[in-house]
Formats: sequence, C-alpha cells, structure tokens
Amino acid sequence: MSKCISVLGSTGSIGRQTLQVAEELGLRVAALTAGRQIDLLEQQARQFRPCLAAVYEEAAARELRERLKDLPIQVMSGMEGLLAAAELADADTVVTAVMGSVGLEPTLAAIRKKKRIALANKETLVCAGELVMAEAKKYGAEIVPVDSEHSAIFQSLQGCRDRSEIKRLLLTCSGGPFFGKSFAELEHMTAGDALRHPNWTMGAKITIDSATLMNKGLEIIEAMRLYGLPLSQVEAVIHRQSIVHSLVEFRDGAMLAQLGTPDMKLPIRYALTYPYRAETPDRTLDLLSCGPLTFSAPDETAFPCLRIAKQCAAAGGTACAIMNGANEVAVAQFLRGEIGFNDISRRVEQALSRVAVKYQPSLADILEADRLGREAAG
Repeated sequence: MSKCISVLGSTGSIGRQTLQVAEELGLRVAALTAGRQIDLLEQQARQFRPCLAAVYEEAAARELRERLKDLPIQVMSGMEGLLAAAELADADTVVTAVMGSVGLEPTLAAIRKKKRIALANKETLVCAGELVMAEAKKYGAEIVPVDSEHSAIFQSLQGCRDRSEIKRLLLTCSGGPFFGKSFAELEHMTAGDALRHPNWTMGAKITIDSATLMNKGLEIIEAMRLYGLPLSQVEAVIHRQSIVHSLVEFRDGAMLAQLGTPDMKLPIRYALTYPYRAETPDRTLDLLSCGPLTFSAPDETAFPCLRIAKQCAAAGGTACAIMNGANEVAVAQFLRGEIGFNDISRRVEQALSRVAVKYQPSLADILEADRLGREAAG
C-alpha cells in the first residue's frame, strides 16, 4: 500500500480525485505538478504541503513561486520539474495523471527509481508500451493501472495462475454521446455536443476521445502492452450503462468481470492501496436499481478512430506514436472550433500517410515520431 505519493497532473480530473482519495486514506503528498492552472495548484499546495510543486509553463511557475514564497515548497518548471516530481525520494508511488505523451519521460524516470506507477496516462503505453514494460521489468517497478477498464482487467486477473489461460480481454465502452449515429450525422457535431458524455465527468481531451472512440482504441493498445497479449485477444464492446468496467474470458469459457458505479475514485483507491482494499465513503453499486445491462458491437464505420487505432496496433513500431501525436493536435483543433468532428479521424489518417513508421524504435525515435505526427496533422 502507498504511503507517500507524487501526483503528476494534480489539477486535472484524475489528479483532483486522487487528492480526494489521498486525503481519505491519510496519505502524504510529496509533489504536485500542473500544466498552467496555478490558482488550483496553489490551493492544493497550501492544503497538502508538498515539498515540490512543478508547473510546465515557465511563466506560470514564476508566478506560483512568488505566491508560495511563504511556504517551504520548491517550485520548478518544464520537463525538469516533472522529472524531479517523478524521481522524488520521499514518494513510493507516482500517479501519472498528466495528459498526453508528455507523461512518457516522467513515467520512465519513476520506473528507474523503482516506484509504484499508478498509471492514468494511457498515452505512455500507447506510444512506447514495449519500452516502458521492459524498463518496469528491468527495474522491478510495479505498474498498477488507474483507467477504469484496465483496473477492471487487473482486478479480474488476480486469480489467474497463468496468462496462457486468457482467451480474450473485453474492454467495455459507453459509446459516448453519439452512440447510434452515422458518420454523416456526425459531420456537423460541435465540441459542445461531444463534451456531453452520458456517464463520466472527465477532462475535455479524454471526453472528445470517448466521443470519437479513439479512447477505446488507445485502451486496446494499452491493454496489449500491460498484459503482453496480441491484438487478436483484446476487443472492445459497447456497454452503455458503464457498470461492467471490463471482462476477462478464459479458455474454459468462464468470464470474470469487475462491476461498480461509474466513479473514478474506485480504481484510483485500488491503485493506491493494492493489494489491499480500503473502505469507501462513496455510494456503491445497487444491482436492484441499476437497470438492465446491455452489450453491442462498436460501429467502426461511423467511428473510424477505433479502426485506425487497431490498424496502428497491428502495424507496431512508431505507428501508435504518430497516431497519438496527430490525434492530440486534431482534438485540440476541434475544441478550438478550427475543424469538424469527422476531421479528427481525417487528420490522424493524413499524418499516418505522411510519416514513415520505424520499427524497433528507440526512445528518441518514439519522441520524434510523436513530433512528426503532430506536425503532419497541423
């Protein structure tokens, strides 16, 4: 069980909920990091009194340093600050809740310090999963997933003697706000439409990824890396109610699933307390009132981002890094109103057609592929 944590991305949705759970559990917080939200970061720093606070943007860091000069808190900036927070000696667990591929290098840094990684940054494994898992094995670092789907798989596999017993991993997907719509109907959907997720309250980027089903594609790739399985053994299934968070099918036909309310504090709490379970103060699932549970196949014609992600998973090499970088740029463009909803998948395919894939890539190759993917989608 964790005793002291660093939270990378403390002002985002996962980061804020992590701090709620940490307070409930009585955990010490050693470091907090944010991109630019210094008002909230200052509040968090004054509440939790970490020894380090980091802001990615240098100008914001200067302002935070001035605001916190009455407290013995070191304030750093940029990637240097993220790496310092990830490597901090006091913390036994690093919660990686930053958005996007910026989380890759701090995660690797924490792994090399043999920290427990409470992984909420799926792009780390999407872009460099094989490298990250090899480093975790080399240094003996423990990776416990925070994503609700991967936490469900992780929990369902606790009684699995041998990974060869697994037939399939089934990642559930709410279908987002546009379930049942055709590609043509999606052409004119706005950011406001896409941000209305039916079940979860999340940050803007992941909410858009849920609307395009890119999020499920990213999670398929992440599951392949986490559990060392081929694409053929990882599938997505639409489950509108978000009660069954994912399932494992074993070779004898048995299925194990993890059920719960759509509340991210459940997988966060488990990642911080594993292998133990702490009492929750939150509302728990009532099977008698949750209604029927339904399942259906995703529509990859209407939502091509899922198909694209699976194609990149099959291709391997730097394909996933190119795709991820392009998607981050395209989603930002959509949120700013610069492109349409269906243009997100078009921009990602454009980038993949323009950037050559490298196989057996180094970390430098992966970071360069991310950069080129962003450039090609712009």
